This record gives sequence, structure tokens and C-alpha cells, in this order.
Amino acid sequence: MKLGLIGLGKMGGNMRARIKAAGHEVVGYDLNPAVTDVGSLAELVAALEAPRVVWTMVAAGQITRTTIAALADLLSPGDLVIDGGNSRFSDDFANEALLAERGIGYLDCGVSGGIWGKDNGYGLMVGGSADNVERAMPIFDALRPEGPRDEGFVHAGKVGAGHYTKMVHNGIEYGLMAAYAEGYELLMAKDIVEDVPGAFKAWSRGTVVRSWLLDLMVDALEKNPGLEGVSDYTVDSGEGKWTVEEAITLDVPMPVISASLFARFASRQAVSPAMQAVAALRGEFGGHQVMTVAEGEALKGKPKP
Repeated sequence: MKLGLIGLGKMGGNMRARIKAAGHEVVGYDLNPAVTDVGSLAELVAALEAPRVVWTMVAAGQITRTTIAALADLLSPGDLVIDGGNSRFSDDFANEALLAERGIGYLDCGVSGGIWGKDNGYGLMVGGSADNVERAMPIFDALRPEGPRDEGFVHAGKVGAGHYTKMVHNGIEYGLMAAYAEGYELLMAKDIVEDVPGAFKAWSRGTVVRSWLLDLMVDALEKNPGLEGVSDYTVDSGEGKWTVEEAITLDVPMPVISASLFARFASRQAVSPAMQAVAALRGEFGGHQVMTVAEGEALKGKPKP
């Protein structure tokens, strides 16, 4: 099968290599001249025989919308576009409608696997019609992990369902990472625990908390047991926010994932206005000391008495 692939960064570049290794032909386009196969979207489309399949793997939001709008003008009826980026599921409805006006099919595909996917395969969550899914299945089979298809691939439902499923996947990921991180901090705080990296490694087989994320935590702690020099500033891809927004919309209780998202927000604050308010209130009702910023910073990082 021949595929057009737009976006050859960390994920897209590795995906191109895995698809090629499975025996398919890939024509890739990227703004980086060092990795691109063609010089423009028009050249990419011209290099594919109709009916074409084009996979976009670019940043979510306006870049993806602009790319798909450009493809709508370049592709022909009967062609198929797959958005494999981290787009918000609601964007898929507009993308599908735009392409449908031109007779072009559309699938949305949530992709998980990160930089390890080239060797291990990618978890794929797809939304769209059964006919379009079947048409692209050779590419999905090339990308997913070896073994039973349903252990690395799901046709999750209608257009939008793939990205929605990936959104929830990432929300769960937030909660799992936060739980491991809190456990790490508690172990580090207790003076009788002398081998925190060893504790995490001991959990990696035979325990109920074992997972690939735990394996990655073990790797990180073996490289840097005290995480010296690592900033606590933590960004988010947007999917954690979208997951919590959906929980609110659908009245689904989600305390763990919500708390993990808010913890990331807290990591970005040099000073917490909320905790400033708490300190001020303690001073008002109890006469407790209200420290200056300088006094508080001097106490941070000091060993606990």
C-alpha cells in the first residue's frame, strides 16, 4: 500500500520507518528539508495514485485544521484523510464535513506509543466508517503492536470516537503518573527508606501496580535517583483539560484525574495565590505568623525537624 504522511517529527518520523519496514511505500512531507521526501503538499498529492490515503501527523489545533483545508483543495473524490494527531474530538466533525463536501473520506486516529512506538508498535484508536477503516487496515496493522489486533487497535465508533478515546486514555495517564509521583515523594520523605529506586524496581514484577509507566519510572530513577536538576514545572498537552471538561459536561465524577490536572497547574506557579490567602487567613483568625516571600523561600528545601 502507498501512503502519504504529513509531519515527520518524533512520532511521524518513527511511524514512517515502521510502516516502511512492514513493506509499504510512504511519501512523507515535512517543513524540515532534511527529512521530507517532497517539497510541498501539492507534490505529495501528485506522488500518490488515486484513490489516495493521506495521514496527517501534525500539531493539534489550527495547524491540523489548515492542513486538512489545504488537502480538501488538493485531493480528489474517493481519497481518504486520516488525522493521527492529538486533535480535540470536536474538530473531527468539522474536518469530516469539509472533506465530505468534496467526496473525500475521513478517519480520526488516536495514537499512543511515544518514542518507543517504532519498535514496540502503537496503540491505535480509530473513529469513522467501517468501510474507511477497512481500507486503511494495512497501515493500521503495520503500526500496531504484534499479536492479536484487538490488543493494540480498536475501531472505537463514529468520527470523533478515536480522538475521544485517546483523550480519555491521556486523562488516565495523568492520574497514573500522579499516583507514582506521590508515592515517590512519600518514600523519599521517610528516613527509614534507604533505597527508593529499588522499591520502584521491586514493584515492576508480580505486583498489582506494575505497568509500562512504572518501568519508565524505574529507568528514570536509575539514571537520576534523586531527580537532581529536574524542574517540577509540568506542562500538559490539552487532553487532560478536555477529559475533565467532558466529565463536567456529562456529570461523570472524576476526582483522581481532575486532581492530577490541577497538580500540573500548581507546578507552574512560582508563588501560589491560594496558599497566600490561606496564610493570610491563618494570621487573621489565629494570630499565626504570616511570613514574607523571602522568609518562606528560605524555609523551602530545609530538612523537616
